[in-house]
Amino acid sequence: MHSFPGRAQLTIGFAHAAYRLGERFALRATGLAYFEVRTIEALVTRIADADVLVVSGLWRDELIARASKLRFVQSISAGVDQFSRPALKARGIRLASAQGVNERAVAEHAMALILALSRQLHLARDRQAAHLWRGLISDFDAREDELDGKTLLIVGLGRIGARLAQLSAAFGMRRIATKRDPMTGAVAGVQVAGPDRLGELLPQADIVALTCPLTADTEGLIGASAFAAMKRSALLINVARGRVVDEAALVRALERGEIAGAGLDCFKDEPLAPTSPLWRRENVLLTPHTAGESRRYEDNVIDVLLDNLDRLWRGDARLRNEVL
Repeated sequence: MHSFPGRAQLTIGFAHAAYRLGERFALRATGLAYFEVRTIEALVTRIADADVLVVSGLWRDELIARASKLRFVQSISAGVDQFSRPALKARGIRLASAQGVNERAVAEHAMALILALSRQLHLARDRQAAHLWRGLISDFDAREDELDGKTLLIVGLGRIGARLAQLSAAFGMRRIATKRDPMTGAVAGVQVAGPDRLGELLPQADIVALTCPLTADTEGLIGASAFAAMKRSALLINVARGRVVDEAALVRALERGEIAGAGLDCFKDEPLAPTSPLWRRENVLLTPHTAGESRRYEDNVIDVLLDNLDRLWRGDARLRNEVL
């Protein structure tokens, strides 16, 4: 295996359809050579020039055959399912994720969905578009609600879940959570249980927020039995992955009134099909997988990239957010 290229020999490739990574990188004035592409076709053309590639959705494993110089891949996203680890490892290409770069944004987005549904802001926006002034409501169940004293169940108390727990404390919410290892990563004031106790916690929750990773254990975790266990007044918030929820079971639960509503940022298939019944439901607030979007996103990724480049130049054994 060749040694990692020095600063003068290194070329970084930034590959993303929308993010302005090259522009933000230039502001760091590192003196490092780089290029930027926005399509798979352009990446195919330029990848042979890259010693380091910063990429996520444009990645294809077939690119490895063309990447003669590639030594390190910095994922732009926290997820790295798109990369074949055996194929990268066979070529001696290191891989690191961008885990943590959007934890604040995703937690804040989850909190925004909770507030919007509780205060019925989505319905107010619909009425605004229709030029409709709603009068006061006699029906308690139809009114906006307050969060103080409500129970928030956070499924997956990792970095995002822990941040959400901190934010929700400001609203006087009781916080309970599941975590693979309940003995680690404690958050003040949060009652934590193992995943095997989810069934006990669901009936207690006024709001269930999904912030867990997608794994074999979490795929389809929230399905018909989970909805049956939840309060009819409960809300589901999903800023995790679409496949953590059985989408068909969710639609049935919403149609039957088994839960009161849902705030969804991710879906089984994306983009969400125009024919999906989720679009039409008044008690659902949808966002197009934008929970992680932030004006700081590019800079946060570049922080991780530069840290990892320094580690590679120093010969450190471990990378930040190391995968390979």
